[in-house]
Order: sequence, then C-alpha cells, then structure tokens
Amino acid sequence: MILVNTDYISGKEFEMLTMVKGSTIQSKNIGRDITQGLKTLIGGELKAYNDMMNEARALATKRMVEEATILQADAIVNIRYASSAVMQGAAEVIVYGTAVKFK
Repeated sequence: MILVNTDYISGKEFEMLTMVKGSTIQSKNIGRDITQGLKTLIGGELKAYNDMMNEARALATKRMVEEATILQADAIVNIRYASSAVMQGAAEVIVYGTAVKFK
C-alpha cells in the first residue's frame, strides 16, 4: 500500500474510491502521568507522551490501511493527521485520506 500526503503519485493514474480513516484514543498510566506532570515544572521533552502520540499515530494509520485494504485500494492519497485532547493525559488521533485504485 502506497501512502502519500499529496493528491497525486508520480507516474500513476488512478480512480478515487472513497475516504478512509483510522482513529484511536490513547492514555498513559497514572504513574507515568504523575512523572510527566512533575517534568512540566522543570521543562524538557515529555518522552512518555511523545511515545504515546507516536503509538497512537501508528495505530490510527494501521486502521486506515486496513479499511483501504478491504476496498482493494492500491494507495491512499492526500493523507492528513489531526489530534485533540480528550481529557487530562488522553489524546485522540485521527488520520484520513482518499483510497485509490490504479488504472
């Protein structure tokens, strides 16, 4: 499966199928949440939250690709990511794009 954030793939002609998406809501455990809270007092990277967001993006992308695979798509174009805080220490990540089939 080819994944791109452009609306074209060089050298490929395709027909658009439909929008596909994937999402997840992730949180860290209370112990990590407390240590990350303390980290905000001294500054620096919040590694546990950074890891959480990377895991969330990977899982959301996997779910989007699974949806496109069911449609027998060859690629997903114009991919976009969005995230939002759901509650303290929890975030939603959504990814969406257009599933396409090569001609």
